[in-house]
Amino acid sequence: MDTSQLLKGVLDLAVLAVLREGDGYGYDVVRRLRDAGLSEVGDASVYGTLRRLFKAGALTSYVVASDEGPHRKYYGLNEAGRALLSSSAKTWTSFAVTMKGLLKEVGE
Repeated sequence: MDTSQLLKGVLDLAVLAVLREGDGYGYDVVRRLRDAGLSEVGDASVYGTLRRLFKAGALTSYVVASDEGPHRKYYGLNEAGRALLSSSAKTWTSFAVTMKGLLKEVGE
């Protein structure tokens, strides 16, 4: 199965979940997703997801100066983002339970 296609379907949820733990800038979010086990996540996909979620009103953003290079744009969850995370998590959990039921005899 092509995991990149699965990842596209849940990247919004994964990014929101990472930001629930604390604000982060683009590459920090990528690193945290990879550390969590999503090793195939692409930088461009995450940056695009952050911009889209911000434009949709689910994230706040602010710029922090960096002594080691260019300023970093941080993203964080706002109330709309927390609500989206909650509803998306419920949808994902329901879907996962359904798939587990469908696959219960596969590989046994």
